[in-house]
Amino acid sequence: MQVLRYAAFSADPAGGNPAGVVLDATGVDEADMLAAAAALGYSETAFLVPRGDRHFAVRYFSPLAEVPFCGHATIASAVAYAERHGPGELRFDTAAGRVDIVSAVAVGGAVTATLTSVPPRSEPFGPTDRADLLAALRWAADDLDPAVPPRLTFAGAWHPVLAAGSRQRLADLDYDWSALGELMAARGWTTVNLLWRASELVFFARNPFPPGGIVEDPATGAAAAALGGYLREFGLVTPPATVTVHQGDDLGRPGLLTVGIPAGPGTGIAVTGTAVAL
Repeated sequence: MQVLRYAAFSADPAGGNPAGVVLDATGVDEADMLAAAAALGYSETAFLVPRGDRHFAVRYFSPLAEVPFCGHATIASAVAYAERHGPGELRFDTAAGRVDIVSAVAVGGAVTATLTSVPPRSEPFGPTDRADLLAALRWAADDLDPAVPPRLTFAGAWHPVLAAGSRQRLADLDYDWSALGELMAARGWTTVNLLWRASELVFFARNPFPPGGIVEDPATGAAAAALGGYLREFGLVTPPATVTVHQGDDLGRPGLLTVGIPAGPGTGIAVTGTAVAL
């Protein structure tokens, strides 16, 4: 089993979100996948099992557990595959459903990839979930932006959305690891998508990920896709629209995620980025 290392959503190895990529995990069992992901220590590692021409069954593991879908490891996998076999279309069959990806060579030679998520959806918070989440984050209710309502969002994995009222509130992240990890594990949340809306189409994001053994995910494609669906559902953008998400800046690993939001209700959200070998 060859484990490749890529940083997704950045053309600079010092930026973006590192991911492990195994382009052929044929015969590798679940225990070995988890062990490989734990040894690597990145937020996720993608394990691809070929199913035909540019068609793969894919599983994603954090250092502690399997997750149903991971956007940055999908982008990293598509770029790694394109660099070895040429750009074009790929099909990933994930635990969350089918995800189609298209890779292309951009000006300057970098490879970019665009994934199209499963149909997004959202749900309201449970009766105590918002208060419990704020307490674990050590945030107050008046820290939030009232124009971006809290919501549970999904585009392959579940991510609560909380929007800070200021850039400084987002930057000052010092949460209770145990409390947040226990809450997220109990609710089945993959990351928490903490946002600050700089303008109608520009967001800054941070994604705590204690259930995966990671303090913070530097660039989260699944959360970006879920955000796109949420923005469309609540009329916070006018589709078709393109939203830019800056993530990783507060960690010193800046990344850039481009979110394409089509007009059709329930249609998948496109997330585009590049990746670079580490």
